[in-house]
Amino acid sequence: MRKILAVLMLAALTFSCGTPKTVIQSKKVIKGYWSLDNISYSKSGTFNVSLLNDTSKECFEGSKWRFIPNNNTGKYTIDNSDCPTGERNFVFTIQQMDQDTGLYDFLLKPTNEKNKSETNLGFRLRLSQLSESSMQWEQTVELDGAPFTISMNFSKIEE
Repeated sequence: MRKILAVLMLAALTFSCGTPKTVIQSKKVIKGYWSLDNISYSKSGTFNVSLLNDTSKECFEGSKWRFIPNNNTGKYTIDNSDCPTGERNFVFTIQQMDQDTGLYDFLLKPTNEKNKSETNLGFRLRLSQLSESSMQWEQTVELDGAPFTISMNFSKIEE
């Protein structure tokens, strides 16, 4: 009887520590190729923002992204000839955050081609909207002592 009870407790513990179903579904939806169509700010004005410690908003708009959820890696390519062009690698994690709102934390860490981070610097974003055809990330930073939100809007190109 004790063995059965121990096995049941171990099974319950194992299943309770697994990846939530909503995160698994999100990884299936995010898989594939996306276009970063536009970036907007919560305040009006002209801002000199370097996204992901890489380059400007103007350079990121139109970039192509690929998400490979089975190993939590991806790449994005900047093609704008007025910008530092090329392919960049990253690793990402989707973490369930709030079941009431359905919003997730999204951790993105730039890496080299071997998926190793040279600075160990990552960026916490909010995956505020995700569907089969569109996705939105939000990052809230502080500007002049007040919250400032950067919204990045993607559309799905193909799986």
